[in-house]
Amino acid sequence: MSTPSAPEPAYADRVYRSPMAVVTGVLILAMIVWLCGDAVVRGVGVGRWIGLAAALCAVPLTVAFTIRPAVFANEDRMRVRNPFRVIELPWGIVDAVRAGYSAEVLADGAKYQLWSVPVSLRERKKANRSAGRREAAGAGGAGGPGGAAASPAVRASADKAVDELTELAERGAARPGAQGQVRVRWAWEIIVPAVAGAVLLAVLLMVG
Repeated sequence: MSTPSAPEPAYADRVYRSPMAVVTGVLILAMIVWLCGDAVVRGVGVGRWIGLAAALCAVPLTVAFTIRPAVFANEDRMRVRNPFRVIELPWGIVDAVRAGYSAEVLADGAKYQLWSVPVSLRERKKANRSAGRREAAGAGGAGGPGGAAASPAVRASADKAVDELTELAERGAARPGAQGQVRVRWAWEIIVPAVAGAVLLAVLLMVG
């Protein structure tokens, strides 16, 4: 009698996000709370409502462009959380993940930006110069068996993330769980309060 095969182990998602963007977002949120809170506490009349409306508009937009963006990737798919959308892409439908002037994924004839993987041309040039120096040093010391061991390749953080995502895509493309269609969901929890705050702020400014 054959024994049932053991289920494949489940691995936690790899998460790609920009630490600098998160820090910037927290600082901006603190400034918004300070300024708008002061307007609400010390303001009079319509000024208090303007402070509340400004906070209602500014807080979700700040979260959307700084703290929210992230890419979650596992053996079957990647989930791209951009400022106003969440895109779920099974590896079987992903054509390429690349980083030019920005990081992006191509799937089913469409292109989706990876907001949480910012491309720094300065960092890329620095990594390329460092790699060139290591190659030159390795070539100079590789005269025989006693030569220096090859140094690991130096990559910019965005290029490294794209390399890892590409490897996951290639490895998981044929998996049964990696098949399906692209699914896109709008982030109404960001859009609705931001629009409501903007409309309310415009009305209050016209009235005031």
